[in-house]
Amino acid sequence: MPGLRVGHVTLRGPDEGWLTGSTVVLAPPTGAVGGVDVRGAAPGTRETDLLDPRRLVNRVNAVLLTGGSAYGLAAADGVMRGLESDRVGYPMGPDPARVVPIVPAAVVFDLGRGGNFGARPDAGTGLAAYRAAAGPGGDGPVTLGVVGAGTGAVCGGLKGGIGTASAVLSTGATVAALVVLNAAGSAVHAATGELYGARFGLAGEFDRLRPPDPAELAAARDAGLLHSVLEGPLRATTLSLLGTDVALTKAQCTLLAGMGADGLARGVRPVHTMVDGDTTFALSTVSRPAPELAELHELLSAGADCVTRAIVHAMLAAESVRTSAGNWPAYPAALPTAVLG
Repeated sequence: MPGLRVGHVTLRGPDEGWLTGSTVVLAPPTGAVGGVDVRGAAPGTRETDLLDPRRLVNRVNAVLLTGGSAYGLAAADGVMRGLESDRVGYPMGPDPARVVPIVPAAVVFDLGRGGNFGARPDAGTGLAAYRAAAGPGGDGPVTLGVVGAGTGAVCGGLKGGIGTASAVLSTGATVAALVVLNAAGSAVHAATGELYGARFGLAGEFDRLRPPDPAELAAARDAGLLHSVLEGPLRATTLSLLGTDVALTKAQCTLLAGMGADGLARGVRPVHTMVDGDTTFALSTVSRPAPELAELHELLSAGADCVTRAIVHAMLAAESVRTSAGNWPAYPAALPTAVLG
């Protein structure tokens, strides 16, 4: 998504019990208009009230997506520190050094999945993720799979992670989604072994997917890999972020975020449960003109599809992980005949 930069910090060390991380989506220097939609019953968030169209601040400087449950919100302090050092934020008078960076944040639950309940992101992690986003690789292709905020993610009985997808509208405008897939529900249809979201792919996008071998499917089903999984209270949450270059108001960004949450509901079942804190952000870089009604309609529809498609990419990019706390096979490992190549 031109204008938005992404940085990951992956904290993964089986000997020390780490399996978590943080991801920063960095707005342009002038900020991005933002919106949010919170659907899950157990969210962990920071500064999301500022995205309400009734609130004063119109632009945000970065969004933090992080592991560590509520503890992980401390990583936002590091993102703010990095932005402040670069003099980026809400101005507090004529002195350019006096700014308050606006950094909405949301967390996934991954505590203890690496074996150490106390291994979680902190302010240093957030600062490192900010520097990764602001650095030379921040505007390149986004690394997918078991990285950043998706390092400790799971989806049902399978490994989750980071996925992305994008689309170009008929006007030439762009919309893109980044998803941290960490759901109590499953992204796999238990009766067929196929990914729910694959049917929403663009032409040729998921051509390598096939219905798995029946015996393989039965074994995965019997192992409980294809069903909703509850490890305990408050153990999930999927985070999504949609970005577009179309100039949107805060209210329109909020609407786009809501459509993104609908896209999540097409790719995971069940969704927005009592143990999920599903949160979807939307950012507009305001680099193209404001949309007419037809373009806004197309944007909202494509945004929802991007979230659904990103879920599929997260499942396909994940790798199997085993720690002292558990074993989470990746979809291609659990059902190898379902993925050609």
